[in-house]
Amino acid sequence: MRQRIWIFAVLAVSLTATVFAEKPPVSAGLALTPPMGFNTWNKFGCDVSDELVRGMADAMVKSGMKDAGYQYIVIDDCWQVARDANGNIIADPQRFPSGIKALADYVHSLGLKFGIYSDAGSKTCAGRPGGRGHEFQDALQYAAWGVDYLKYDWCNTTTQDAQASYGLIRDALDASGRPIVLSICEWGKAKPWLWGKDVGGNLWRTTDDINDTWESHEKWPDGSCCRRGVVDILDLQVGLESFAGPGHWNDPDMLEVGNGGMSTIEYRSHFSLWAILAAPLMAGNDLRSMTPEIRDLLINKEVIGVNQDALGREGRRVWKDGDREVWSKEQQDGSRAVALLNRGGSEQQIPLKWEQIGYPAHVPATVRDLWAHKELGKFTGDFSAMVPPHGVVMVIVRP
Repeated sequence: MRQRIWIFAVLAVSLTATVFAEKPPVSAGLALTPPMGFNTWNKFGCDVSDELVRGMADAMVKSGMKDAGYQYIVIDDCWQVARDANGNIIADPQRFPSGIKALADYVHSLGLKFGIYSDAGSKTCAGRPGGRGHEFQDALQYAAWGVDYLKYDWCNTTTQDAQASYGLIRDALDASGRPIVLSICEWGKAKPWLWGKDVGGNLWRTTDDINDTWESHEKWPDGSCCRRGVVDILDLQVGLESFAGPGHWNDPDMLEVGNGGMSTIEYRSHFSLWAILAAPLMAGNDLRSMTPEIRDLLINKEVIGVNQDALGREGRRVWKDGDREVWSKEQQDGSRAVALLNRGGSEQQIPLKWEQIGYPAHVPATVRDLWAHKELGKFTGDFSAMVPPHGVVMVIVRP
């Protein structure tokens, strides 16, 4: 009899523990590969509207980008104009006459996901109403509208603590009951790679804003730093690779591919390197009018496959000699994605040795060119290629 009572007691305790066990947050399982989509800011800035966003969603489907893996249509700053008497955020009624929910519903009807922008401070970077003091109220509103992705900026934050502020908005998003990706846009000032995962961030900016240039340091009007070119941002990713993984990614900022400030070769390098970095691939060009050349670049499924590899390893620089660099990313099947990068102004031969990417020198391996879409042959110990100025040769090395 005592044994039976003891068994029932154990069962009761077990059931109670199960009932009251903390449930995982609704955000669990989000962004297991780097998010892919489109954001309005790089091309359109504050010139956003319902018509524009619907047009971009249509173009994402018609261009083949959706089939290539792009999902999110994100409105950046300037969609909001004020708060009502109850503190609810108000979308610009002239630019978004049907409201945000109707727009999100349209994006969802195409099989895409919808994203929006706010700021941890009292105002956004463009001076619109920020989220400070309204985190839970805004999160409930975003959930009611059908938001799937929130980019949260860091302007007008004065003395706020970044870790606490971003932890608060994540708590608010989870409390809304809707799974919403959180993009931490803190520009790397407080080293968010050290704490972004712990506060529930799915991606975090590691640098200042990107510029549509190969190499530059363009200061802001107030003299502060800055907008950075592609290779400037690339240098700042060295050493951060251990902080990225499924559900939590380093974000070197959105893509400039197709915006006109660089050559097609430079855009190909930009896209290749962001793929190697396991960076979010958020297009920032006008999807409605891109050339076939830019479209083909953005939907290269072999390069996208490197970025979206389920292992979730961020690539790293494994060799550098002046303007010549080798970047390598381990893939789930044991292969390596490799970018041979020529940062210089003239064509150069760039060597790759197996030891640099973790293989013994005696191992034979096939090499496939991901831009030419062809097998280059079998090699033992090393491989090399001529690389154009500001260009890359991107390959998969498979033992």
